[in-house]
Amino acid sequence: MDNLSDTLKKLKITAVDRTEDSLEGCLDCLLQALAQNNMETSEKIQASGILQLFASLLTPQSSFKAKVANIIAEVAKNEFMRIPCVDAGLISPLVQLLNSKDQEVLLQTGRALGNICYDSHEGRSAVDQAGGAQIVIDHLRSLCSITDPANEKLLTVFCGMLMNYSNENDSLQAQLINMGVIPTLVKLLGIHCQNAALTEMCLVAFGNLAELESSKEQFASTNIAEELVKLFKKQIEHDKREMIFEVLAPLAENDAIKLQLVEAGLVECLLEIVQQKVDSDKEDDITELKTGSDLMVLLLLGDESMQKLFEGGKGSVFQRVLSWIPSNNHQLQLAGALAIANFARNDGNCIHMVDNGIVEKLMDLLDRHVEDGNVTVQHAALSALRNLAIPVINKAKMLSAGVTETVLKFLKSEMPPVQFKLLGTLRMLIDAQAEAAEQLGKNVKLVERLVEWCEAKDHAGVMGESNRLLSALIRHSKSKDVIKTIVQSGGIKHLVTMATSEHVIMQNEALVALALIAALELGTAEKDLESAKLVQILHRLLADERSAPEIKYNSMVLICALMGSESLHKEVQDLAFLDVVSKLRSHENKSVAQQASLTEQRLTVES
Repeated sequence: MDNLSDTLKKLKITAVDRTEDSLEGCLDCLLQALAQNNMETSEKIQASGILQLFASLLTPQSSFKAKVANIIAEVAKNEFMRIPCVDAGLISPLVQLLNSKDQEVLLQTGRALGNICYDSHEGRSAVDQAGGAQIVIDHLRSLCSITDPANEKLLTVFCGMLMNYSNENDSLQAQLINMGVIPTLVKLLGIHCQNAALTEMCLVAFGNLAELESSKEQFASTNIAEELVKLFKKQIEHDKREMIFEVLAPLAENDAIKLQLVEAGLVECLLEIVQQKVDSDKEDDITELKTGSDLMVLLLLGDESMQKLFEGGKGSVFQRVLSWIPSNNHQLQLAGALAIANFARNDGNCIHMVDNGIVEKLMDLLDRHVEDGNVTVQHAALSALRNLAIPVINKAKMLSAGVTETVLKFLKSEMPPVQFKLLGTLRMLIDAQAEAAEQLGKNVKLVERLVEWCEAKDHAGVMGESNRLLSALIRHSKSKDVIKTIVQSGGIKHLVTMATSEHVIMQNEALVALALIAALELGTAEKDLESAKLVQILHRLLADERSAPEIKYNSMVLICALMGSESLHKEVQDLAFLDVVSKLRSHENKSVAQQASLTEQRLTVES
């Protein structure tokens, strides 16, 4: 190290008077010292103030530019040296050297700039201002097709430099995308797929860029899907597959790329992985099974890719996914149920699946998870049943298969995601099914649980679905017994509150249910309607100009129905409803205007 101090002193003198031989000797000595102890040597270089002199040795005319760039690349491996390199004014001359034709100069310059940019805002900013990225992308384009080892090494360094330049920086990533880096990198991957280091660098770059929404369209216009699947098929090592998965997952969020991946044969690869890993208890295999089956489910989120794999319910992929549901592996059960939920996104698929016994498979799966079950599997299987119950023709079939009985086993669940799906499934099943709605509506345990969940302030979804199911039980059953059960369980106040929801559809459902209560069981519900301040709420809804036409219409229908109760009638009179209603006779909506006339007559007669 004493020798190093001498070298640094000597270098200061020779850098100024340019004595070539001794200058070269000094630079070699520095490189040797950096190879032996990079950090300590870098500290001495910084302390000596020699960095400022390097700028003059980086000119295109300098014979030592490659060596100096190499020294800068070495010192910039240390975090504490990156800002000093920027402050010493080294970025601009380094970027100028990117125009060199000399491969060694390009290699060392690419390394130096890449290391200075690593995790350094100042480094990136300086390279950005000097216009370094565009020159590097131009090099990648022009050198892309040359496959000799030296050129591949240079391409790898340039890819690495762009990665360090833009890593976790959205605006610089967007800049690279606008410069057209994506098609160039995809082409690189295709041509150099035999070169492990370059391939890896491309994959990491893709992983970074694919997170950006603006990249997806550019990726979709290349043959990235084909290249990645081709590469994936060749990989045996877990780590390499994992790297490809990390690129595939963000890319597969784009529907066009989903379809391209399906057409490139990714699904077959994923099914093979599942088959190979399903019985293994090795951590890597368990991870790969999860990643592969999750990706499979993601591919099914695209309408076209999903329909292509469904193949009218005859597709081999669809059949394989079905076989996951009875499996003993929780991850596969989960993926199978989620896949069915994704296949069940149009009526045709749903009808075919119900006719072919999928409901029974899902019910068996749920039965296996009633006691201390896996919450994610419960949630997924209920999601699938809910989707399958949407087509009208499926409801009666699913009811007679005993779906409600299976679903009700999860009433005791304390997990909001499961509660939410359970409620949605029941609501879908009883839509326009009077008998089923009556049967469920008389189930005291269910109604009491619904009333409890109507107060789940921390879980808006559960609260909303509970209210909607309460209303649906009344609307679809039109049954006095159901209304009595709901009154006895304390459900009326929740329906009145639901009439003030910010969602018009929920307001409407509440008002229709309340009108049925008033028409069928007013005496039973009277006290609860009174204490829930229903009449005041209706007055507010009618007076509010923002209320939707159907809300005004149903509020007036409900007012008329309430007149049969002495105490509620008195409340209506006290609140001067006539003024509000008479204004609505000139409402632009004909139904509202007509109902206003009828309501006005009723109010006048009754007063």
